Formats: sequence, structure tokens, C-alpha cells
Amino acid sequence: MYKFFLLSALLFFSAFTGKAQQVTPLKKDSTTGKTAPVDSVKPYINVGKIAGRRAAIRSAMLPGLGQIRNGLTIYRGLKVAGIYTGATLLTISYIDNSKKYDIFVNELKYRAENGKANLYENTPDDRLIQAKDIYRRNKQVIIFSYVGLYLLNIIEAYIDARLANFDVGDVAGIKITPDMINTGNIYGMNSAAPGIKIAISF
Repeated sequence: MYKFFLLSALLFFSAFTGKAQQVTPLKKDSTTGKTAPVDSVKPYINVGKIAGRRAAIRSAMLPGLGQIRNGLTIYRGLKVAGIYTGATLLTISYIDNSKKYDIFVNELKYRAENGKANLYENTPDDRLIQAKDIYRRNKQVIIFSYVGLYLLNIIEAYIDARLANFDVGDVAGIKITPDMINTGNIYGMNSAAPGIKIAISF
């Protein structure tokens, strides 16, 4: 009887070990003619990284295109509208500062050539030079702002694409429920106030 139970247990465990073993597929090498096991593990592909690069390249080619190709929503549409609104305001400001800069440069040239004022008779030369430098500096700031807006558009499209493909799955979760908070004893009685309970699970 003891031998029967021992034999049954051995057969039982051998059946499980037989199921656990998997047949490794073999691949024949064309150069040596020998067979070698095939790697059945699929390589990891970072989808978010690929999508981020594509979005950055698209936004570099045409500002706002990366945001649109990430999936057009109201939020992304507002971001694209903000990019072009900012570029339009910068362009208007650049044109205005450029016109005023040209006015003061032409006035200084006229005074240097003719020895008298043309438009600003009561304004000394040093004030005209100061105004010219201010508008020239404004133009430089606007050009740097153009570059900053362009780079911000590319970075934002990249981050948006990475976050759109970021999935925590069942790793983390958050649950928000209404709850009553005990505020302590007041005049010998327990008192409670409405509140919110936030539970974060990992």
C-alpha cells in the first residue's frame, strides 16, 4: 500500500514537470549547417519614445502638427491656437518696433547729413540714440521669443506624445470617495464634518 502511494505521487509530480517543460524551436544556421535554439522572447519596443520622436519631427517641420497628430482634442486644439496666436502677436510687435527703429535711424542720418532736425526738432541726439537702441533691443528680444516659442512647441509635442502612450495599467490606482471627518469632542459630543477620502494604491 505504501509503495502504491509513493508510485502515485511520483507519477503525479512527473506529469507536472512534463507540462512545465517547453519545446525550444530550433533554427538551422546557413553558414555552419548546425541547429541552434531560436530566441522566442520578443524585443521590447518603447512605443512612447517612438511616438515622441515622430511628434517632435512633425512639430519641427510645421508648428502644431505634432500636437494634432497626437490626437485632436479641444485641449490640443487650444495649444495649437496658442502657438499661432503667440507667433502672430510677436510678428505684429516686430513690425511695429522695426518701423519705429527705422524712423529714428533715418532721423539720425538726416541730422548727420544736413546738420538740422527733420521730424523731432526739440529732441536732442542722445535721446534719439537711446530710443533707437531700445527698439533695436526689442527686435532682438522678439527674435529670441520666436526661437523659444518654436522650441517650446517641439518639446510640448514630444512630452504630450510620451504621456499619451504612458500606461500604468494595474500598477497604480486612485479612488476618491466622500467621507465624514471626525473633528473631535465639542461639549462632550462627537462632531463630524463632510470631507473627501483619497485612496492611492500601488
